[in-house]
Amino acid sequence: MTSTSQVITCKAAVCWKVGEGVKVEEIQVDPPKATEVRLKMLCSSICHTDISSIQGSPMFNFYPLALGHEGVGVVETVGDEVKNVKEGDTVIPTYIEECQECENCISGKSNLCMTCPVRLTGLMPDNTSRMSCRGQRLYHPSSCATWSEYTVIDAKLLVKVDPSIDPAHASFISCGFSTGYGAAWKEAKVESGSSVAVFGLGAVGLGVISGAKMLGATKIIGIDINDMKREKGEAFGMTRFINPNNSDKSSSALVKELSGGMGVDYSFECTGVDPLLTESLEATKVGSGKTIILGLGNEPYVSLGLFTIAFGRTLKGSMFGGLKPKSDLPLIADKCINQEFPLQELFTHEVQLTDIEQAFELLKQPNCVKVVIKI
Repeated sequence: MTSTSQVITCKAAVCWKVGEGVKVEEIQVDPPKATEVRLKMLCSSICHTDISSIQGSPMFNFYPLALGHEGVGVVETVGDEVKNVKEGDTVIPTYIEECQECENCISGKSNLCMTCPVRLTGLMPDNTSRMSCRGQRLYHPSSCATWSEYTVIDAKLLVKVDPSIDPAHASFISCGFSTGYGAAWKEAKVESGSSVAVFGLGAVGLGVISGAKMLGATKIIGIDINDMKREKGEAFGMTRFINPNNSDKSSSALVKELSGGMGVDYSFECTGVDPLLTESLEATKVGSGKTIILGLGNEPYVSLGLFTIAFGRTLKGSMFGGLKPKSDLPLIADKCINQEFPLQELFTHEVQLTDIEQAFELLKQPNCVKVVIKI
């Protein structure tokens, strides 16, 4: 099973076509090429992007699809040219590169590397796949497929972490939680004493709250239609909670009522629900309000209130919360090991890989935040 020259047969979650759901299949995973690494996955988790991929996302519209992008694993085999990790290292896969040399990497203005752009082809950098099932090539929605016992990834996209890290927590910070935390820290650069509104209190939204609290925001308003998210938000530092379903007023109006009628300094849209984009903008101050969009829906275009943004508000997109994997993710991993985040609040459900279909039913439960997949 660990021979560097052999194909591994293992189990993985596969979606064969849009809307069909996932099935656990036996797949074949090739050895890594020269700059690649094959991982034995330890743990993974479900992110909204995975659900969008199954439903037919415009970003990931190719099948059959080997799913998953959050996770943590151990290096099983390394390619001949790999220098940054070795067999046995515990690593987190990412989907953003940091060459540390291109204009974006050295400017401090963006985390989107120009030398190695984010890949949306579902394939490796050489436009081939290391995974197959029933003789068909498998695509993956990000840099690799983590809902698999073994997977292959380009070594540049790995972040080495202390093996003592809790595998579930490592999985959370590989995407969702870190995306929110980074958005407050790197994209918005939330200021001490400022006010913040967070639309959607899943793992991303709770990451935003944690980052805003760390940066000294004094008013952090969480908005969610699930009352059970109040307790989760408060655990991470939320100061006020709004359930829009309990009022005839709009979400933005309710936020303004809690912020002196003027709105907040920063808002974060974490749901991907189209109308909430305008609401999140409306919830910010005229002339200076800043909104970061983190939630991605299934439609490539959304409507936006023209006058909402015309009155001096700013809307900014974000990938991975503006975090640079090599520079920033190790800092978050250290905070995770030092228990500076209440990440246990995210861990609400767990399934085995072989029972992956149950995970999507668990996500419908009101007390569900993250489903951990034990590999």
